[in-house]
Amino acid sequence: MQALFGRLPIGWLQLTHSRARFASALAGVAFANVLVFVQLAIMNSMATATMKPYGFFQADIMISASDANSMTEGGNVARQWIFQAMEDPAVNSGTGLFVANVSWQRSDKTLSLTTFGIDPTQARFFSPELLPRTSTLQLQNSGILDRLSRGLPPELAAAIRPQSPLSFEVSGTTLTIYDTFSGGGGFGGDGYMIVSDQTLLNLFPARSSGAPDHILLKLTAGTDPETVVTRLRELITDKSLRIRSFATAAAEDLSYQQTKRPTGIIFGFGVIIGILVGIVIVYQVLSTDVADHLSEYATFKAMGYGQKFFLGIVLEEALILGVLGFIPGFAVANLVLAGMARATNLPVAMTPGMAAIVFMGTVIACLLSGAIATRRLAAADPADLF
Repeated sequence: MQALFGRLPIGWLQLTHSRARFASALAGVAFANVLVFVQLAIMNSMATATMKPYGFFQADIMISASDANSMTEGGNVARQWIFQAMEDPAVNSGTGLFVANVSWQRSDKTLSLTTFGIDPTQARFFSPELLPRTSTLQLQNSGILDRLSRGLPPELAAAIRPQSPLSFEVSGTTLTIYDTFSGGGGFGGDGYMIVSDQTLLNLFPARSSGAPDHILLKLTAGTDPETVVTRLRELITDKSLRIRSFATAAAEDLSYQQTKRPTGIIFGFGVIIGILVGIVIVYQVLSTDVADHLSEYATFKAMGYGQKFFLGIVLEEALILGVLGFIPGFAVANLVLAGMARATNLPVAMTPGMAAIVFMGTVIACLLSGAIATRRLAAADPADLF
């Protein structure tokens, strides 16, 4: 450290002079790191869960009701708008997408499955993963199930095959699962299920075939979706509809979940609180250290050392606290996130980007705390410090 700073490592010596205080400071920084890591991981898992359903389908444009802030919320739209949209020469095909929540009552718990109903003959609207599994959807009251659904035993999911289907009852109707796909539990349900539009209407007789939740459109190859969206807004007579590119709909859904829904706002505030906790802890440690060594600082000041020298010492301490406090925080956060992932089946995990952001934020927050802690020395008179 002496070679690193080009002088005696005064900051390190002051921090380690009281090992109990040094350990407490590192524990405080580590705690703030864990708090930020957990909140960021939950926010990332919310983003992953929000975008997951959009990955099940392939579309260029989505038409939704005016109050449809997400794929699983909002009113219905009339199927007739498909035919009106088809008047645009760039629109190649369209289909309705039905969304409902299906409750599967098992012996030990009830699984809440976000269920999508779509015409299985419209192969171009399915993702590459789902497409090979959609042939069985043409069978009456059949479906494919998210094998990563929260509360679904892995061995039970692994046994589901077209040759060995799984059947259970939903609202008095027997639903048969012939295959599985990779989804994962989210914040709105335990998992996902894909059925045909006719199967979903059988499960929910009150729903109308002429009123899907969304309309998906495919365009001819090489067509710019945003250009077609502009034309469709003029072409379709119902001006209250939300006509967006599929990518824009996904981005707006994510923004809505993170900035408008209470959960997203709470997790965002959790990150801010974690940062503030870290700043306050480091400030208290450094401020106390400055107060405990006022006579030493007074001696240096009387010898002609300027504010930059003192700032360098305190920033050295702040840098040490930030770097060494991050290491246990990172280790503990990994253990906490691993436990959360097993318990909730949410996609909470440490990522390199998250680690880099938190490390940089920790160092910056500690340096900021150090800069604030040295303010009292700037106006101090050496004679008054003795």
